[in-house]
Amino acid sequence: MNKNKGPTLLIMAAGLGSRYGGIKQLDQIGPGGECIMEYSIFDAINAGFEKLVFVIKKSFEKEFSQKISNKWEKFIEIEHVFQEIDDVPKTFNLPPDRKKPWGTGHAVLSARHIIRDPFTVINADDFYGLEAFKVIAKQLKQNNIPENEHCLVAYQLNNTLSDFGSVSRGICTVKNDFLTSIIEATHIIKSDTIIYNETNDEKQILPGDTLVSMNFWGFKPSVFDIMLEEFERFLSRKGNDLTAEFFIAYPLDKGLQNRTFNFKVLKTNEKWMGVTYLDDKEYIKRGVLQKVQAGNYPTQLVDSF
Repeated sequence: MNKNKGPTLLIMAAGLGSRYGGIKQLDQIGPGGECIMEYSIFDAINAGFEKLVFVIKKSFEKEFSQKISNKWEKFIEIEHVFQEIDDVPKTFNLPPDRKKPWGTGHAVLSARHIIRDPFTVINADDFYGLEAFKVIAKQLKQNNIPENEHCLVAYQLNNTLSDFGSVSRGICTVKNDFLTSIIEATHIIKSDTIIYNETNDEKQILPGDTLVSMNFWGFKPSVFDIMLEEFERFLSRKGNDLTAEFFIAYPLDKGLQNRTFNFKVLKTNEKWMGVTYLDDKEYIKRGVLQKVQAGNYPTQLVDSF
């Protein structure tokens, strides 16, 4: 592999926002009409990424190309892959009543045939910030990293919350800059200056500087083999459950437990922004506008290249 070759950015954009409503990945957020993922694209290009792979649904490829890919393909190499229900091992009989694909881990596996270099995985509807892209790009460009060492960008919990409802976050336990575990906390709420996880009518107070995963992963291509093996196991156990989802965390947890690979934890002070609830949209529009007014981003992203 070329020593100076930049990594690939894999953007998961196949989902429809059930809590938010509609194809939120394409909603206009920036003053120039940009959606959230375009700020990730802009930051990724400036951080040294050389290729974009979008995981989308075949049914809205035309709209997606018109609004996103056609605009950015002059600045970075772009490919589309499709997350479809029937992308499963040949030995598995697809339940006829299954209505949706198999989750975020399945979305990553959708790109296994075209990604050959170190890559980063992000959500399309999250704003991560330039510093985070620079940190992970620097890590992925290193040539002396073992093949079984991957990475993730961890955020401070108080930089990732919504004012409009509870959120789920992966609480990270870290030792010597390496991840030892991620525990999913599903009802995290901000109340004044207190952050707590509400479970079974009990409130567990969480420090604001708790490190959390925001699905900002850095992988070597070897991770596909591990994920495919775990996906096959998942299907053998839960494949007939019509709502079961194969999350990214499943194979990663397994790898941590049996020590087949490690995760370097890369910290960032960036403030995450995302559209989980409809009211979040106006909040993130104000946040992006503030960054534009502060000179962090141009008014029209593509015009700055």
